[in-house]
Amino acid sequence: MILRQLAGWNWLRGLAIFITVWVVLVVIFYSKLNTGYGGEGEDTIRRLNQALDYLEKSKQVDQELRNLIDDYLIDTSYNRKQKFVDELGNKLQIHGAGAGRFRGVPSLEYEQLRRRVYSNTEELWNYLHSEVEKAAKVVRRSSTDVAAPLDNFLALAKEHKRSLLNDMELMRASDGYEFWRYKESKDLSDLVQKRLTFLQNPEDCSSARKLVCRLNKGCGYGCQLHHVVYCFIMAYATQRTLILKSKGWRYHKAGWEEVFQPLSDTCLDANGATHASWPGTRDTQVLTVPIIDSLNPRPPYLPLAIPADLAPRLMKLHGDPIVWWIGQFLKYLLKPTGETRQMLENGIEKLGFRKPIVGIHVRRTDKVGTEAAFHGIEEYMMAVDDYYDQLEMVESVDKRRVFVASDDPKVIEEAKTKYPHYEVIGDPDVAKVAAVSTRYTDSSLNGIILDIHLLSLSDYLVCTFSSQVCRVAYEIMQTMYPDASNRFKSLDDIYYYGGQNAHNREVVLPHNPKNHDEIHLRKGDLVGVAGNHWNGFSKGKNVRTSQVGLFPSFKVNDKIEVVDLPTYPNVK
Repeated sequence: MILRQLAGWNWLRGLAIFITVWVVLVVIFYSKLNTGYGGEGEDTIRRLNQALDYLEKSKQVDQELRNLIDDYLIDTSYNRKQKFVDELGNKLQIHGAGAGRFRGVPSLEYEQLRRRVYSNTEELWNYLHSEVEKAAKVVRRSSTDVAAPLDNFLALAKEHKRSLLNDMELMRASDGYEFWRYKESKDLSDLVQKRLTFLQNPEDCSSARKLVCRLNKGCGYGCQLHHVVYCFIMAYATQRTLILKSKGWRYHKAGWEEVFQPLSDTCLDANGATHASWPGTRDTQVLTVPIIDSLNPRPPYLPLAIPADLAPRLMKLHGDPIVWWIGQFLKYLLKPTGETRQMLENGIEKLGFRKPIVGIHVRRTDKVGTEAAFHGIEEYMMAVDDYYDQLEMVESVDKRRVFVASDDPKVIEEAKTKYPHYEVIGDPDVAKVAAVSTRYTDSSLNGIILDIHLLSLSDYLVCTFSSQVCRVAYEIMQTMYPDASNRFKSLDDIYYYGGQNAHNREVVLPHNPKNHDEIHLRKGDLVGVAGNHWNGFSKGKNVRTSQVGLFPSFKVNDKIEVVDLPTYPNVK
């Protein structure tokens, strides 16, 4: 017994030493990012001292920016964008120029490495937490004396993680590139929206090349939205005006145009001299596409690919460029009619939706037991607690709020009962009509539109990415920030797009398997990723060796698929 306890303490001591060394390396590494990897010692010290001076100032600036952004996000009107960006630019220049922090444009390497340090910190915590929990289960069966120290160790380690993540955020806020991030995000979005507007409004509809998409795919609302986005990507890639056939839509018989604005001001009919099904020919005027699962041949520009002409800018700006790209199509598609906008505004007012707030989507009914496992409310709220613990390191939170969207009204009541210290916001009536038996009704449609809208407006998302509703909300969220790729916690899948082409990751660090469950990795290998186990390991297939198994998540980077697409030179 004594030997076992000594072994446990030695293990903890070794782990603590490892973490300490790792933290020091992270700080040194992060400082190197901003010095171009080649600065002299004195210059490095000077920069670090400047960074420390800026940390306090950045807290005030950060809070002002949060308030400004929150006001913008809660307002559902579309005429505040320019005013918002102007106010933001003024605020950043006022606070940045005087302190020498308004530095212009960062390098691609700096932005990518900054994000990698952040994600690897999360992955280290996933691994540490999982291993300590496994050890604790073994120890608790033989001795209760070590249980308390293990719990204390985990609690302090979590504080270390929060402190590191907070320091990285403060360093980001004070690195002088924040104005560039917001402006670049707006400029890129404006460019894509102008291209889509140009594509959708040909001068002569009768002679325009068109792509026909039928809305009624046999699936739920989130799945149908993704079907329309896929059609829109096909239209963008083939330079055809998208014609959406939506009459008799199972959610609203009158069609899309009574819920959202028409996709075009000049061209809504599918008339043409020649018609064909995919792939047709370039000379075919009207082309009809099937659902993505039946598409043959499959072009290379399907998700997860992004356009080559935008890729350098997107890869610098965003941690997951494909999610940003999908979000831009949703931004164009989901412009509400006046009636729908009024419904959204009434919903926000009725529920008392305000920030800070975490949105959780709890899918029950048809998903559980078929496409997804059951996850109790406790799992969701554990992630919500983590978010607020992190937030309270930098600002005072008047009330912890959570917005609950679900297809089971009992979930909302359960959250209110079990977490009375939270302000739980949710509409049981919306949850009732989201059930399978009443899903395809006008009231259900309004409910799911409101749920997705409020989830996307939340500061952070906790959900299961096996649900398309949550993935849609996450995609829309990308249109509201320069980079919202880290604003989520999925309890099951990583992000994916239904019917996507291969999702590969590139090995940046070699790995020798430690057991029969792991696979061998060589630097430069491609791994087709199947999922993240959120314990420090992911599962995938090594393309070179065809081995399938586990590998440490931090040893790979996403391989961004880049394809040549039209550049729309007429759009300035």
